[in-house]
Amino acid sequence: MSVLKEFKDFALKSSLIDIAIGIIIGAAFGKIVTSLVGDIIMPPIGLLIGGVNFNEIVIPLREAHIDPTSGRAVAAVAIKIGSFLQTLFDFFIIAFSIFLILKAMVKISKRKDLAITPNENKPPTKEEALLTEIRDLLKKGQEK
Repeated sequence: MSVLKEFKDFALKSSLIDIAIGIIIGAAFGKIVTSLVGDIIMPPIGLLIGGVNFNEIVIPLREAHIDPTSGRAVAAVAIKIGSFLQTLFDFFIIAFSIFLILKAMVKISKRKDLAITPNENKPPTKEEALLTEIRDLLKKGQEK
């Protein structure tokens, strides 16, 4: 029973739930970027370089054929360069997006830190100066 309890405690921690939500949102974001690259970005690029459909760019290693002994179709084997290029574009767009998000988060967290931490160059208020004097007098009184 202790293993189940430990697993329950682990699974219900908020940091684990945050990670799971991040993974789900990341997967959905990946699908959006894949569609963006495949359906919006790559067609104009292909058109600009001569009407190339990147999904059709392959290096054939073996053509599809029918196996004479079994009579079954044997699939073609090819290196899919175009598909790889689209995946590369996906990666760079996702990486750049994450970079921008993290940069914004760091900027926001720095603003919060600046708002919370007092300005050390600011002169003390009258009350702070008075309290400092009282503290110093009490210290002198204890030293005697």
